[in-house]
Amino acid sequence: MRQATTILSLRTEGPGLVEVTQGVADWIAETGIGEGLLTALCRHTSASLMINENAAPAVKRDMVRWLDAMAPQGSHYEHDDEGPDDMPAHLKSALTGANLSVPVAGGRMLLGTWQGLYLVEHRTRPHTREVALHLIGE
Repeated sequence: MRQATTILSLRTEGPGLVEVTQGVADWIAETGIGEGLLTALCRHTSASLMINENAAPAVKRDMVRWLDAMAPQGSHYEHDDEGPDDMPAHLKSALTGANLSVPVAGGRMLLGTWQGLYLVEHRTRPHTREVALHLIGE
């Protein structure tokens, strides 16, 4: 059994889904691990990870609009230390999650045909985000 870890660093430009599928796939190939389990962790409380459709760009736009409707900005939050998007970003992160597990076989993630891995930025200003990757297998 072998293990590998790395940190992906990504620059975001505000709210939206940033696809990381290819970067993760490239790293898996570099590890030489063919069969195993990938774990990904977003190292932030105001961004998150998700698996979603990567074919239709409208999915990403609709997802951002839906998250905004579920956790809108406003003065009704007590926590606003970093501005009006602070608490809504934490709520959106709680809704979408901070980690993912993906099986790996033949040196590739076993994602469905239309699935991609995304970092979801919930803050309004640009950020540098980190995703920790861990792969265990043979």
